[in-house]
Amino acid sequence: QVQVVESGGGLVQAGGSLRLSCAASGSDFSINYMGWYRQAPGKQRELVADITSDGSTNYADSVKGRFTISRANAKNTVYLQLNSLIPEDTAVYYCAAKRVATVGYTYWGQGTQVTVSS
Repeated sequence: QVQVVESGGGLVQAGGSLRLSCAASGSDFSINYMGWYRQAPGKQRELVADITSDGSTNYADSVKGRFTISRANAKNTVYLQLNSLIPEDTAVYYCAAKRVATVGYTYWGQGTQVTVSS
């Protein structure tokens, strides 16, 4: 069983920054893909960014140039740096993990709230 835990959300003014952290644990098998999703009230869940074990990254168009996903030296640990935040970024941000590329994300964190005030 894999546990995914994210943290770092909070309240920030437009133009500010936050850094979210995520760690997957509880398994001896490598987690090869990790990503961040977000969901605002009444909206569909959307992929924000993800990263592979070799460092390849993918971003939603809405966050390109503002958010950066990265891997820590520790295995199965990722960060999401959120810069130039706008109110439209307000959502619950979820960290997700999976072992293979051909399936949807299978392990999910509890979510961390990001609120951007105008």
